[in-house]
Amino acid sequence: MKILRNYFYSALYQIFVLLVPLITIPYISRVLGPHGIGINTLTSSVTQYFVLFANLGLTMYGQREVAYYRQNRAKLSQTFWNIETLSILTTIFSLGMFYIFLNINGQYREYYLAQTFLILASAADVSWVFMGLENFKVTVLRNFIFKIISIFFIFTFVNNKEDLLKYILIISVSSFLGNLSLWPYLKKYLDKFSLQDLGLVQHLKPAIALFIPQIAINIYAVLNKIMLGKMISVEASGFFDSSDKIVRMVLTILTALTTVMMPHVANAYMNGQKEKVDFYLKKSFNISLFIAIPMMFGLNAIAADFVPLFFGKQFLPVIRVISIEAIAIIPIACAGVLGVQYLIPLKRTRQYTRSIFIGAGMNVLINIPLIHYFSASGAAVATVISETCVTLAQLYFVNKDLQISGLFQDSVKISISGFIMFVIIKLFSFYFSVSITLLVIEVIVGVLVYLISAYILRVKMFDMIQNFITRNK
Repeated sequence: MKILRNYFYSALYQIFVLLVPLITIPYISRVLGPHGIGINTLTSSVTQYFVLFANLGLTMYGQREVAYYRQNRAKLSQTFWNIETLSILTTIFSLGMFYIFLNINGQYREYYLAQTFLILASAADVSWVFMGLENFKVTVLRNFIFKIISIFFIFTFVNNKEDLLKYILIISVSSFLGNLSLWPYLKKYLDKFSLQDLGLVQHLKPAIALFIPQIAINIYAVLNKIMLGKMISVEASGFFDSSDKIVRMVLTILTALTTVMMPHVANAYMNGQKEKVDFYLKKSFNISLFIAIPMMFGLNAIAADFVPLFFGKQFLPVIRVISIEAIAIIPIACAGVLGVQYLIPLKRTRQYTRSIFIGAGMNVLINIPLIHYFSASGAAVATVISETCVTLAQLYFVNKDLQISGLFQDSVKISISGFIMFVIIKLFSFYFSVSITLLVIEVIVGVLVYLISAYILRVKMFDMIQNFITRNK
């Protein structure tokens, strides 16, 4: 039942995260406008590189190590203090590099300075401990509280285009304080810091091994926005970022599954339960496809109605970008299972890294011509191709361990159900005027049509979910 309980907490928070932008983005898009959104996108994208170096892959590595040693308090404490000390040192180094960058690049200086708290938040982040311990309740409650506070401050203090700096500060400071708030809960699980037990070198190499693919991931997650800002305009960068936010927002439902399963698989692997690891992978993969495929069809179906209501008429170019980028939901979902839930817990970091670099390399290769000719839509195409390359590479790496055809056993039936849902939603859109009420009806009807179609086509997921619940009671 622990898996189900943790998934409930994680999914509940991810749904909340899904709803927050529905409240804030329409307001922020209209208040700050495409230019303000573009500046925030550009400065936050660049800052993310320094956040990445501050983290050095320690979050994912730490989560895995905590899952390995959670039954041994002494070993767990030693592991935590070693990793956290390393995190503080890398954050200090990253901050130094960040301020050197600011002295070289004077444009948008005050906005970059406001983003500094995001780098500090990296050192303060200990959520990986609770994820490794499979205690999701603490992190979820913390996130709820600070998200609500940040929403309140946004609507209170961000009122016009001149409030961009306030908006950035609210986001970055709330992230930093939110991470600090978890520290009091650590004493329940850890012993006090001991300088005698400090050993940083042993964690540096495996952390860097996980850091390298994180660099590649950020290359094609952030580079698109930076290249659009430099090659086309900050408005084009804002259009792509708006689309990317929606796609990533939808993916949070699948993120909940990945977040819960990773430490569970790692612990099963550490205890030599290989059959259990394979069982979880296959089931998790099928569940991910069952959710991802209709998400892709659904987002394409409502894009034309959603964008003008959500962002405003200034952001109409986002419709085409979302329609293209939504296709990436499927390969991203697959890679989330194969890479994060399987290759990383099983210490097959080299294969995971190779798959990510294949995707990043493809992204860099095709970004320049696609962005040059098709602007934000070209960046969306590059994202789809890159993510597909990552998934194909990971499927190749696990081919000898798993029966690949078994992972896609119901994909055709699921796709048919998703297409039926797409057609029904489009009929609603064709016959009725665009409104928030229509959008809500389209989503509800779409979900019902998909589930009924999948049930009629006898998709095995319904039996699988029931068996999964029975095995984990």
